[in-house]
Amino acid sequence: MKLLTRNNILLFLVVLLISFCSFIVLPRSTPTTLKIGSFQRDLQIKKGLDLEGGVQLIYKVELDGIDSADREDAFSGVKSVMERRVNFFGVSEALVNTSQSGDNYRLYVELPGVYDVDEALNVIGKTAKLDFRVVDNSAPDPTTPEYTQSGLTGSNLKKAQVAFDQNTGEAQVAIQFDDEGSRKFEEITRNNLNKPLAIFLDDQLITAPTVQTTILDGNAVISGSFTKDTAKQLAIQLNGGALPAPVTLEQQKTVGASLGDTSVKSSIVAGIIGLILVALFMTSYYGVLGFIAVISLLCYALITLTIYILLPVTLTLPGIAGFLLSIGMTVDSAILIFERLKDEVRLGVDNKFAVESAFTKAWNSIRDANVNTLIVCFILFNPLNLQFLNSSGLVRGFALTLSMGIFIGLFTGIVIVRTIIRVFYLNDFELELGRIRLPRFSFRGIRND
Repeated sequence: MKLLTRNNILLFLVVLLISFCSFIVLPRSTPTTLKIGSFQRDLQIKKGLDLEGGVQLIYKVELDGIDSADREDAFSGVKSVMERRVNFFGVSEALVNTSQSGDNYRLYVELPGVYDVDEALNVIGKTAKLDFRVVDNSAPDPTTPEYTQSGLTGSNLKKAQVAFDQNTGEAQVAIQFDDEGSRKFEEITRNNLNKPLAIFLDDQLITAPTVQTTILDGNAVISGSFTKDTAKQLAIQLNGGALPAPVTLEQQKTVGASLGDTSVKSSIVAGIIGLILVALFMTSYYGVLGFIAVISLLCYALITLTIYILLPVTLTLPGIAGFLLSIGMTVDSAILIFERLKDEVRLGVDNKFAVESAFTKAWNSIRDANVNTLIVCFILFNPLNLQFLNSSGLVRGFALTLSMGIFIGLFTGIVIVRTIIRVFYLNDFELELGRIRLPRFSFRGIRND
């Protein structure tokens, strides 16, 4: 039995990769989660607003009262807070994009799969100011407690999350302070034993529990007449923090899911028809080599969808267009390689040398073409947020999927195709029924045996 060669090992690794990708993209009737150590991901493709339907909110950020030198930082701060809020809202594929034109600053918030506009507005656009207050001993009427600031505020908050009382099952909000907040909270609880400690949100009294003991670990619970939903909303607002600048809702729009279903079905049909036509052309014109290129396209699709799921990438209709376009560019690479291989075969070059020479000589053209496309993708994605370039989330989605497809296409075209050709064309295999040799390269009457 022959020892495994380098090409055989590489082919084995490719098969393992494709098997893993097939497992990830396998359709499932029930939601499935992949968990490896601390990594956890739902095995489903995240769809954008145009495919899933949902809510789009457009906010104007009021920066008139902020010095011009500090406006960019304030604007970035507003975006960061909004992103935290929509993430805590539970919409991982939500998008928060910015737009600036002169002195006009706007935020575009897209929440796929969310249709309760009032709830979205209440959670995302509201400024939550949390502070803890102690009893004012100098108040004239001791029977009606008045409260004064304790110095402990929401800025000392590390995390807030929904919890449930073990005895009553009522919803609560568990909060955890940072190191500074923990020290303040310990001092406050030590100095106010058996006295109420009031918790105010936006200057409204939420609850005033009595301090039973000194709390040393910086953990506390906000209790009251909470439902699960109201406790979740409060936790979201506390985690988000206060907005650095006021925002005004300019426009709200609800997109129906029926538009998304139509777009997805049309895109799938177009993609399938395109793949079939490409497969027919490649196999009819290049024979077995064309069939190998079709296999590489299937590998390309599996790897791409796996990356979309694991990152995850929010897929929009322009993103699907970028994905389909990158398939065509992957085929272009295979055609360049096969045409160069045809030239080598026409010159009567040995098969092994012809393969290596074809990939080497075709690489310069493949590299240059893909670099030019990547430059365009960089401009369309506009990672530096330059004002004179595009800032649309849909266009960025197109640029992202196209650029990812280019890199994956290079891997499938250069690594997978070359490995398959090296293994199945340049090696002989022994089977139980005897020794066989696969056909050599043949292009329209040009043959090298």
